[in-house]
Amino acid sequence: MSYTIEIMQSTQVEVAYLEVDAGVRYWEDATVNGEVDTEGTLIPFGTGDSWVPVIDLKTGNIQGWPAGTTADIHYKVCDAGEYWLLDANKKRVAKWSGHYVPDHFLSIGQNGYGDYIIMTVCDDGHIQDWPIPSFSDDEWEAVA
Repeated sequence: MSYTIEIMQSTQVEVAYLEVDAGVRYWEDATVNGEVDTEGTLIPFGTGDSWVPVIDLKTGNIQGWPAGTTADIHYKVCDAGEYWLLDANKKRVAKWSGHYVPDHFLSIGQNGYGDYIIMTVCDDGHIQDWPIPSFSDDEWEAVA
């Protein structure tokens, strides 16, 4: 299943995934399998200074998450993130136009004030309490 978002003057596109590229200020604000991730080396999809998962919008599952791995994430991101909506083929079709974290998707059950990614990832890669996706068309810009 995919969702439709209207962008660029009534152009409708189907979206299925959310791609995250978030610059993490403090890796130690996450635990992976109950262990504090001081250097960002324990969290799946940590690369350099960024966390770069792809999330299935329908299920709230992080694609390719290693089975048996759990994580409690509370990353301070501030203005160091980019977020894209992808189609079913994982092609970027829209980019988050804000300077802050899209809280609806990435601050699950809490107010991240646009500065935090807050979520619990279960051992099967499912984000606990994943919301039903909804989009405000004016918050996303079409990708050429």
